[in-house]
Amino acid sequence: MTVTLTPPAADSAAPARAGAVPRRRTRLLALPEVRWAGAATALFLLALPLQLAGAPAWIWVPLYALSYATGGWEPGWEGLKALKDRTLDVDLLMVVAALGAASIGQVMDGALLIVIFATSGALEAFATARTADSVRGLLDLAPATATRITADGTEQSVPVAELAVGDTVLVRPGERVGADGRVLDGAGEVDQASITGEPLPAAKGPGDEVFAGTLNGTGALRVRVERDASDSVIARIVRMVEEASQTKAPTQLFIEKVEQRYSLGMVAATLAVFGVPLAFGEAFSEALLRAMTFMIVASPCAVVLATMPPLLSAVANAGRHGVLVKSALVMERLGQIDAVALDKTGTLTEGTPRVVDVRPLRERGLDEDELLTLTEGTPRVVGVRPLSECGLDENELLTLAASAEHPSEHPLARAVVDAARERGLDLPAAEDFTSAPGIGVRAVVRGRTVEVGAPARLLAEAEAECAADSDSDSDGAVAALARELEESGRTAVLVVVDGTPAGVLGIADRLRPGAAATVAALTVLTGTAPILLTGDNPRAAARLAAEAGVEDVRAGLLPQDKVGAVRELEGAGRRVMVVGDGVNDAPALAAAHIGVAMGRAGSDLALETADAVIVRDELAAVPATVALSRRARELVVQNLVIAGVFIAGLVIWDLVGTLPLPLGVAGHEGSTVLVGLNGLRLLRDAAWDRAAAEGTG
Repeated sequence: MTVTLTPPAADSAAPARAGAVPRRRTRLLALPEVRWAGAATALFLLALPLQLAGAPAWIWVPLYALSYATGGWEPGWEGLKALKDRTLDVDLLMVVAALGAASIGQVMDGALLIVIFATSGALEAFATARTADSVRGLLDLAPATATRITADGTEQSVPVAELAVGDTVLVRPGERVGADGRVLDGAGEVDQASITGEPLPAAKGPGDEVFAGTLNGTGALRVRVERDASDSVIARIVRMVEEASQTKAPTQLFIEKVEQRYSLGMVAATLAVFGVPLAFGEAFSEALLRAMTFMIVASPCAVVLATMPPLLSAVANAGRHGVLVKSALVMERLGQIDAVALDKTGTLTEGTPRVVDVRPLRERGLDEDELLTLTEGTPRVVGVRPLSECGLDENELLTLAASAEHPSEHPLARAVVDAARERGLDLPAAEDFTSAPGIGVRAVVRGRTVEVGAPARLLAEAEAECAADSDSDSDGAVAALARELEESGRTAVLVVVDGTPAGVLGIADRLRPGAAATVAALTVLTGTAPILLTGDNPRAAARLAAEAGVEDVRAGLLPQDKVGAVRELEGAGRRVMVVGDGVNDAPALAAAHIGVAMGRAGSDLALETADAVIVRDELAAVPATVALSRRARELVVQNLVIAGVFIAGLVIWDLVGTLPLPLGVAGHEGSTVLVGLNGLRLLRDAAWDRAAAEGTG
């Protein structure tokens, strides 16, 4: 199917979009192809029961005629225009075949052919429209208006299309950034997952770059515009998806060339089978009968079924097991891959930050004077004494931190609160809650002042209140522990109680269950280890990659960088499968030989752009689907051999001898049924179980 994505028209009157992103959807009946196909189908369904019930022909024949007209006029007209350009279109041949069937009394058969053909065209048009909807909807990430600050300091609300390079815009908390630019003043935390895929908001301050469509969480920012709206990262993503989708056109062009040659060959052969015997004196009726028989037995129905039943059966089987493969062509291409590129956040990982380390600085029973020493750069507990009045264990530390974070909407705060709830801890109410962007939160919990936030910022502000914690060795131990967590790919969060560092929490995204097994299975299936493409920071990417068994890690990538990596592999002759979930993965999904999206957390654009969707987010389904595709390709080869033998035998019989028409029809239909049943073997659950075993073996 050829997908053409058309750029959206500018909509300056669109409402502001600061919150949820609206979804654009083309209505089914808005497409003329769908309306014509629906009319043809309805007329056919009215005529068929009347014919079977023995009603007079003057009742049902006009209904069939209208079905021919409504379903066949458009492909017929397109075929005539192609013929004018000296191109024989298969669409025209289908209409001619339907009319030919009607001319020899097979009115119902011809109408059925028209209905099937029109329905196929309607489905293709609808799929194309939905893909274009997703790309246009991406532009809704950027707000329609922005607050521009003029030279005299006044604020103006203007359409983002009117922003020029050098303008200064104000982005308040909760608003989306209107244009790509650089922060001049202010501090905030910006959720830029739609661009980089990072699961956590990024702290932004003067000099930092921000992107259109990203969401400012806390703190007001003054941003200098550095790119026009048409050249923003979001706009470039749209263009890249369009361009990458069009790069698949050469395959479609090859198919059209095959169709053209086959159409010409069939027409020439049929005319020859009719005309040559007639020229040598054979009776007209016998020559016509031989030519009709030739058309039937040379028809590629068995060849078509040789391909479709195995692939469609594999599609249906994969669907029952949580994998949506969008077409039979996609199922076939899945088995051709020999390289895999994986996204990190939301693909290899769950995409949700979680507390994975709780490190109190004073456990019960630790020495009050010798809390921590540094041995070869690693904090280590030494000494034992009764708990001091400032000492906390893991649960106490987590309770205070979660209580202080509870009023906050920050993703890290939610991770801390969730960790406390998973342990069944009761969270007392927090009082006097305040939040400082880029630093953290402060609250009073059970009469104690609790601060939770970035270690570097809090340590600089902390004032020792316990004598045991007043020396520099303790601060050095805190910094070393935070550094240890960050070097292992965690985000370190310091908890300060009454001015004294009490512990450090390590927060990280968690690897999906079975991620390492999936990486190993894909390595076996493709013969090469997968690579990791992520917009996340190199340390976090390296840690996750090591856990998953991925050696080739490419971190800090923007969407265009991911596309470049895919094209680099394809330039080396590889057929690449990209597995991702976010808007930032969409261009790479479209550019790849096969794009696979994670279904539960995947963005609309990724789900629409991808060729297949893992509905249940089970990574193990990826290698299983690849193995199932290869099994389907094996059955396709078997069926092509069967179909070829039958067609060749029947054609030779008809040309050399006299093949009775009923026998020719029986042979043709028999081979069609045989290859169809052979392909349906992949509908069994045993076929998936076998593919899953191959995918893990």
